[in-house]
Amino acid sequence: MRIHYLQHVPFENPGNIIEWAHKNGHKLTGTHLYNFEAVPTMEQLDWLIVMGGPMNIYEEEKYEWLKYEKRFIKEAIENNKIVIGICLGAQLITDVLGGKVTKNPKKEIGFFHINFDNGILKSTLFKGFPNVINVFHWHGDTFSEIGEGCEIVASSEACNNQGFIYNEHVVGFQFHMECKEKNVLSLITNCGDEIVTDMYIQSEEEIKANLDYLQNANSLMYTFLDNLEKYYLKRWK
Repeated sequence: MRIHYLQHVPFENPGNIIEWAHKNGHKLTGTHLYNFEAVPTMEQLDWLIVMGGPMNIYEEEKYEWLKYEKRFIKEAIENNKIVIGICLGAQLITDVLGGKVTKNPKKEIGFFHINFDNGILKSTLFKGFPNVINVFHWHGDTFSEIGEGCEIVASSEACNNQGFIYNEHVVGFQFHMECKEKNVLSLITNCGDEIVTDMYIQSEEEIKANLDYLQNANSLMYTFLDNLEKYYLKRWK
């Protein structure tokens, strides 16, 4: 299986998705958009993973590659590729699908619980997931309105829409199950100015004290990817 990812900044890579892909013998390639690298053709990939980043989806004048990235994501969806978006990636997918991305009422930075929709937990992709998990967050924007045909996956106290599924092969996560400890520490190093006193923003000390939650989140990311791979092989092959 050929998995390709889009990376927006040097310090937000696919985390444990890299480990999962290598462990399962899949080919993993990436486009570092901040270096203006070219994207592959549709014939060169089976899955597309769109990573996070500190920019906003509407900052196209500042980050000119956002325009062709959105076109590429749209093309991947139309070609029935498996498409996964994480944080900014999920917001970009939302924009492509006609949803609305806006500022969330509160920034959400740190480890907070999310609640999965009971109906979603009955689906193949989320088999083995609990109702509630504690996961890592780092976002100010969110998909306040999901696109037509999308189904909400989960919510949190601070953010109503924490994930969605579209047409059984497109999934967006506002939260991070892919982050390893080094990914979290890199975010603190590069985006630490966003850590201010607010209701849903944990201090650097609190975040570091909660790093043990990553183990369960990483395990569930593996579970999700395993489920998705089985679904892909059954449905699309």
